[in-house]
Amino acid sequence: MKTRNAKPLGLCVVAEEPLLPQEIMTLAATSTSMLAKILFKPGTPKSMRDKDLDARKRIISEPLRRISAGRRAQMQKQPSSCILDTMATDLLARLKQSPVLCDGAMGTLLYSKGIFINRCYDELNVSQPDLIRGIHHEYLQAGAEIIETNTFGGNSFRLARHSMASQVREINVAGARLAREAAKSFDVFVAGSVGPLGVRIEPLGKTSFEEARTAFRDQIAALVEGGVDLLMLETFGYLEELHQAILAAREVNPKIPVVAHVTIDEDGNCLDGSTPETFTPRLVEWGADVIGCNCSVGPVAMLDAVERMRALTSVPLAAQPNAGMPRSVEGRNIYLCSPEYMASYARKFVAAGVRLVGGCCGTTPDHTRVMKSALRVGDARAKVSSAPGPGQAKPATTAAVAIEQRSRLGAKLAAGDFLTMVEIVPPKGTDIRKEIEGARFVKSVGVDGINVPDSPRASARMSNQALSLLIQQEVGIEAILHYTCRDRNVLGIQSDLLGAAATGIRNLICITGDPPKMGSYPDATAVFDVDAIGLVNIVHNLNRGLDIGGNPIGVGTTFVIGVGANPGLSDMDEEIRRFEYKVQAGAEYVVTQPVFDLGLLESFLRRIEHCRIPVVAGIWPLVSVRNAEFMKNELRVSVPDSILERMVRAKTPEAAREEGVAIAREMLVAVREIAQGAQISAPMGRYSLAVDVLEALGTSRPTSV
Repeated sequence: MKTRNAKPLGLCVVAEEPLLPQEIMTLAATSTSMLAKILFKPGTPKSMRDKDLDARKRIISEPLRRISAGRRAQMQKQPSSCILDTMATDLLARLKQSPVLCDGAMGTLLYSKGIFINRCYDELNVSQPDLIRGIHHEYLQAGAEIIETNTFGGNSFRLARHSMASQVREINVAGARLAREAAKSFDVFVAGSVGPLGVRIEPLGKTSFEEARTAFRDQIAALVEGGVDLLMLETFGYLEELHQAILAAREVNPKIPVVAHVTIDEDGNCLDGSTPETFTPRLVEWGADVIGCNCSVGPVAMLDAVERMRALTSVPLAAQPNAGMPRSVEGRNIYLCSPEYMASYARKFVAAGVRLVGGCCGTTPDHTRVMKSALRVGDARAKVSSAPGPGQAKPATTAAVAIEQRSRLGAKLAAGDFLTMVEIVPPKGTDIRKEIEGARFVKSVGVDGINVPDSPRASARMSNQALSLLIQQEVGIEAILHYTCRDRNVLGIQSDLLGAAATGIRNLICITGDPPKMGSYPDATAVFDVDAIGLVNIVHNLNRGLDIGGNPIGVGTTFVIGVGANPGLSDMDEEIRRFEYKVQAGAEYVVTQPVFDLGLLESFLRRIEHCRIPVVAGIWPLVSVRNAEFMKNELRVSVPDSILERMVRAKTPEAAREEGVAIAREMLVAVREIAQGAQISAPMGRYSLAVDVLEALGTSRPTSV
């Protein structure tokens, strides 16, 4: 029902292959003698042929005369209204069931395949159809549920720049049919992509509303003729221009679903200054079936905008951000947001009420594939964790064990004591003698726990869970297990955590984790089913005796739940926002990135006063000026110039290490007055450096083990 069978010209024809409009026109213009040869077997009596031909030509030609009088676009209304009714119902019903994933950028892939930006990308539907069809297939195989036609600039104004204004119908029909053909083996929708005209319309420009509406109507009529299921009006910065596109869509066929996108700046405003509080009610009033934002900004700013939109309407929302803001690299604009990052925000969009999720500039089938996985997991989790219906019992939860009873670390946190941790990184092989001896050494100076990171910087190392267990068994000191979301889906996360609880691990730090591209194996696949906030939710539920689906598991786990924070980030508003979510999810203490700027830590503490949990400050003894530069420029840790200058003045490696220890001691003494603990790192496994730093507390003299 969504192929060429849907487009006979007002004739209720029962046939396997109804004629397309241009085929009917050709047939109507055919001479009587030629029609006789086409339609009748040799030997048919002339009287029968003449009588039947007269009727056939009347059936064919009379509708054509009516069509030419009423514009070709208008003929789309009557024949396919019932089909488009079904399409609209199907799409809107589908959006109510679960989020729908759109494809990503077309231009990004065309450029990556060697098509220069001075080409008319829309014309490639005609000149290089296999290229366009192949891109559609890439997105379909990645899991897209809506693919958009390659017709964003397919209006007469934009095509005129390439001397192709007369090819509006040809280019758009071809684009729709290419997408339709690519989608025939998939249960997906085909969206007709319609972008702005590229000219200013009245009152700011010389193009009238009627001229704009006519240009949109011609393009949309061709897309509908080509067989699209819905219209995707996208990247509109001026509301009145978008209004004309919506009016044109309703003139062509009032039943076709319309998704209306505006493009916004970092503050959430359209290019004409309209705020979400302005454009949201207007788009609803104008009758768009789905409204939303696309392009221009990355996921963070768009999430803020759609949250403001959600508060104003119950109409389904759409969000298709760019893969971050482009960065100029060797003369090319590169979008740097990873697929995993886009996937994490896809889940956040859905949580904010978005029903149609996708990507714009910079997004590729790789982004679509990871976003699909994220939405699939989120959909499954939503189904199994939905509120119980009438007559259903709520899951039986168990009261979480008091934090002071879960571990020695938890007891110190509950008592308000200042606690100390030392970080020990797992080895790259299986020889753990150095790590075990290091744990014994730092225990001897009174350290409260060993912090064991999970393959930091996405490096391949021994399981930190195994090392934590061995440290607890062989040294008798509590381990604090870093747990990341990078390498496990939610099933693996639950399995790991239950195993950790059963083997006696009690302390966690829940973090999202570094993407594999940062490490030595950049082609490794990341998972990121959840981020740190979702992970805290999972652990909090396990502590209450519930699994990821909200089902009872019996006695709950007894984890002390920690999280990470970076007081030195440039976007501190986002960091505070995420911190608030972590606390709401169940975080009980936080470990910061290394502190070199006391003012930033104090500012961070002031900003979290309303949701304060115990803060353990990170302390890192620098070993060289190069180490300081790495921390500042690659790990996004705030290292003041005064610290760099002190490291520069150290002329020998030994002097640099001594200066690094001195700086760390100063930080430790300072944070003792404002934080509830310190985590001291041991760069390159030099545990003596950590002990040297701890001497600043006056309690780091070795004791008998």
